[in-house]
Amino acid sequence: MIIIRNLYKKFGKHTVLNGLNLDIHQGETLVILGRSGVGKSVLLKHIIGITKPDSGTIDVNGVRISDLKGPMLYKAIYNMGMLFQGAALFDSMNIEENTGFYLKEHGDPVTRKPYSQAEINDRVDHALEMVGLQGTQKKMPSELSGGMRKRAGLARLIVYRPSILLYDEPTTGLDPITSMQINELIVKTQKELQATSIVVTHDIQSALYIGDRLALHNDGKIAYIEKPDTFMQIDDPIISFLRKSVSQDPRSFKE
Repeated sequence: MIIIRNLYKKFGKHTVLNGLNLDIHQGETLVILGRSGVGKSVLLKHIIGITKPDSGTIDVNGVRISDLKGPMLYKAIYNMGMLFQGAALFDSMNIEENTGFYLKEHGDPVTRKPYSQAEINDRVDHALEMVGLQGTQKKMPSELSGGMRKRAGLARLIVYRPSILLYDEPTTGLDPITSMQINELIVKTQKELQATSIVVTHDIQSALYIGDRLALHNDGKIAYIEKPDTFMQIDDPIISFLRKSVSQDPRSFKE
């Protein structure tokens, strides 16, 4: 479980997180909605320890990671992984090398023992097959479409099977069909890894499809957090706009 209390963060005079409180349950997919620039991605970076709060606390499975640095922080977050908005692939590495990078550099995240090259190859092949990219091992990121790069970034994330997955705007810049493919992969990955997933997005279609609970990030705080059906009925101008933008409930596609 992830527990966030009274989180504050300023960049210059701009307050991004303003006493934010949030509980994230083990095994759920929580989607955090909000307008661009309100600090959703900053919140993710706090959860994984990339950014430190000005004040407040973040506890992950009983460990206060907001107080940790260096090796102690790395030890506390070894079971976490993040899909960045632009996939963040290494341009100089092919897809096989990108996907296996963590395994080669860090070995088994639990035992810390190094993997053999054969083990790395097997795990990379499985991860790429999971996201529908089998046969792309020797391709460079520049040879892939935007949607394929997102899937390659997801393969690199799931290859070491983290128990907490963070997604930063996973469908931004993608066409509707490719966006739905990414949504399906997020659901598939969460089920296969039995992971806790946190997704930040402004895409209400994606949120409804993948989310067990939806939260609205506004004015530096979590304004509301509910299950999808209850969330969509909240009397709030932002949620009202989101409600009107949904022509068909994407959850019907699962059937």
